[in-house]
Amino acid sequence: MSVRNLKSLFNPASVALVGASIKPHTVGAVATRNLFAAGFQGSIYLVNPRRTEIDGHACHADIASLPNPPDLAVIATPPDLVPEIIDQLGARGTKAAVVITAGFGEGGSARGQALCKAMLEAARPHLLRIVGPNCFGLMLPRIDLNASFIHMQPLPGQLAFVAQSGALLSTVVDWATHRRIGFSHLVSLGDMADVDFGDMLDYLSTDSHTRAILLYIESITHARKFMSAARAAARVKPVIVVKAGRYESSAAAASSHTGAMAGSDAVYEAAFKRAGILRVNDLEALFDAVSTLGQLQPVTGDRLALLTNGGGIGVMATDTLMYKKGTLAQLSETTMDRLNAVLPPTWSHGNPVDIIGDAPPQRYADALGAIIEDPGVDAVLVMNCPTAIGSSMDAAQAVLETFTQRSSHARRSGLLSCWLGEGPAEAARQMFHEQGIPSYESPTKAVRGFMQMVRYRHSQAMLMEVPPDIPENFTPNRQAVRKIIDMVLAEGRSWLLETEAKSVLAAYGIPVVETITAENPEAAAQIASTIEGPVVLKIQHGMILHKSDAGGVVLNLETPDAVRDRAICMREHFKQALDDVSALQFCVQPMIQKPHAHELIVGMHVDDQFGPVLLFGHGGTATEIILDRCLALPPLNMRLAHEMIAGTRISRLLAGYRGVPGANRADIAVTLVKVSQLICDFAEIVELDINPLLGDPHEVLALDARLRVAPADGPAGRRLAICPYPTELEQMIHLPGGQTLRLRPIRPEDEPAFQRLFNNLTPEDIRLRFLHPMKMMPKTLVVRLTQIDYDREMALVLTDGNGNQDADFFGVVRFSADPDREKAEFAILLDRSKTGLGLGPMLMRRIIDYARSRGIRQLFGEVLNDNRPMLALCKALGFKRRHVPNDPGVTEVSLQL
Repeated sequence: MSVRNLKSLFNPASVALVGASIKPHTVGAVATRNLFAAGFQGSIYLVNPRRTEIDGHACHADIASLPNPPDLAVIATPPDLVPEIIDQLGARGTKAAVVITAGFGEGGSARGQALCKAMLEAARPHLLRIVGPNCFGLMLPRIDLNASFIHMQPLPGQLAFVAQSGALLSTVVDWATHRRIGFSHLVSLGDMADVDFGDMLDYLSTDSHTRAILLYIESITHARKFMSAARAAARVKPVIVVKAGRYESSAAAASSHTGAMAGSDAVYEAAFKRAGILRVNDLEALFDAVSTLGQLQPVTGDRLALLTNGGGIGVMATDTLMYKKGTLAQLSETTMDRLNAVLPPTWSHGNPVDIIGDAPPQRYADALGAIIEDPGVDAVLVMNCPTAIGSSMDAAQAVLETFTQRSSHARRSGLLSCWLGEGPAEAARQMFHEQGIPSYESPTKAVRGFMQMVRYRHSQAMLMEVPPDIPENFTPNRQAVRKIIDMVLAEGRSWLLETEAKSVLAAYGIPVVETITAENPEAAAQIASTIEGPVVLKIQHGMILHKSDAGGVVLNLETPDAVRDRAICMREHFKQALDDVSALQFCVQPMIQKPHAHELIVGMHVDDQFGPVLLFGHGGTATEIILDRCLALPPLNMRLAHEMIAGTRISRLLAGYRGVPGANRADIAVTLVKVSQLICDFAEIVELDINPLLGDPHEVLALDARLRVAPADGPAGRRLAICPYPTELEQMIHLPGGQTLRLRPIRPEDEPAFQRLFNNLTPEDIRLRFLHPMKMMPKTLVVRLTQIDYDREMALVLTDGNGNQDADFFGVVRFSADPDREKAEFAILLDRSKTGLGLGPMLMRRIIDYARSRGIRQLFGEVLNDNRPMLALCKALGFKRRHVPNDPGVTEVSLQL
């Protein structure tokens, strides 16, 4: 359902507690006390058939006797009663409920699962939303609502914290209140029968009272909804997550290298990274990240300068920075001269800048003033350890005054602080916080906070970066792959033979070493005689997956006789392991000698929650021992492929070292993109390994491949956590004069073409399309319009018919739907040179038809009153018109689908 009726959940005017109680130490009693103690100004109704009042408040026997239907119901009754209560609430008009009660299938109880199903069925006809069951409830400090059984009242603030664990939520409230941290929302999701993390992200991303979203996740439901919501939320505000279960093993029985190396936590890591979410390891790091992201001025790099009155804490900070892969800033000669002029001769003469333990406040001010203006410094961490000579508070005041005085400087670094100790140091930290400067209790936390900012800015930059086009024409032979897969499934097999797997790769333009099948040792010898140079002999059988481990691979055989003899030995060896050796075959291929090649692995497996996951890393027979890999969710583009490569240790070797030339990283990235496309195209592919994939300065070459298939239960794109590019929407448009145009969905790579289309518009065109004048289109807007979520949005572009990647746009039509697909806002832009050809009506009809096919109920848009051609087109297409109350120059048009 997503955000439907969540307003009743998070902004209710009335609340009913079903299961109110006076019995000490019960959920009903604590929830009753919390509701009234928090100071909620709306109506509170108590429901308990055995009581007429509780603590002086009227109590009602049942839902029917309530004076008014509550916006929100909190249920703390035995589980057997919940489905009927939900039905009664829905019938009265209640749109949201929090089910605190447990007993709905935890631990696999069939009775509980049946109750959960009955509860949801009771809610569905009324569109009633449910948080829980088995949760601690929710707290909304902004409106003084505590609909939970947590032991204390949280402070109001601008952080939203959403957790599956109610006990953890209670702990966070206690921890945060002690540190004067406040919240806009605190929500315990429990078993997530209905409202889940995707729903919460969709709602909170547009909530004006929430500055950052904090998540504690044990598992997610509905991966595609989660990814869409997370990617949208991360574009507008920080989303920070703690994921529990980091070391859970989920691949012990995996049959491929990829399956063995891609544990569930690594998949979550890849998903968070793709969404632009910042992951931290624990709750302390979570709130440190909030402090940093909320207070530190945006930084443009990872170069950190350290200013300290103690050499030891400078070393600790440096160690942490190196461990976190940050950069110790190199101070310029100008900065060094300025520091030499104001510091005693015994200062450290480098970074960290140790101004010695007897530093008075002015020394802090002078040193910071020099460092903060250095163009080679992105941020400064100022540290202070207490001494009997200098005042910690005075030093803090000097730092703040210096930083404030330079607030208008054209180039100023960001500032973090770390005042160690208690008493005056605690007061200094509070003073920094009040002035918007993040402050930490230790150098380790401070550097970690800075690197969290670096990671967050990097993820935001990735979301805004325009990917390059694939550097070659890539037209896969899908029919050839379909034929192979259908044949294998018809024969009742799941694993493709090596030659079949390589044929699939070759159909997608992935270079493979020529491999020929031989039915017997004599045939293997004959094939070897036709190959120049030494050969490789491999066993080929559907039951033998890891051929090297089983003794089924022999390298560097020089003669046909040697090939025949080893094949005979192999057959005898495998007679002991296989019941039937009649299907045993051999593969012969040339022995590839590439002195500067690296053994890589490219793979894919299907995760239970996120669907297909891609893997890249260090390949070869020791790949599972080296465990150097990076995971990513498909679909990939060239930028994401290069990010995968950079996420491995072997990427440093691929750059070249000690006279060894670097590998062709572009070819490796292209291979990843092609594998991604293969996975997006065929739902039957459930496991894939290319190992090794050789990469050298000139090319890539797949030496071995494994591929497992299974019957598909739906279209290939449905199983992906991120909706892939919808190839099926591409079509050719034939104009009356003979010109042919191509209509296709927009791609992230289209940013330059979209920018050119905008640049060709006249000022009047821009005003009519964007409702106000605009001299240039901000890059953030261009990226937002080209990097769309195909699951919730669509933009169809009209370009020339030859399929050139750098072709100009002649028109764009789009819609963007709400998460519930109730409504979608449309827009259309047509180049003036293509008006009068009927393209505007054609584009509108295409987007209307597609919106209808996606289940969207209404299309709407805003049109200037003097844009008569657009209003006429909307009228011809059946749109209704309505004047916008607060803007008399604008008309809203809408079409029921």
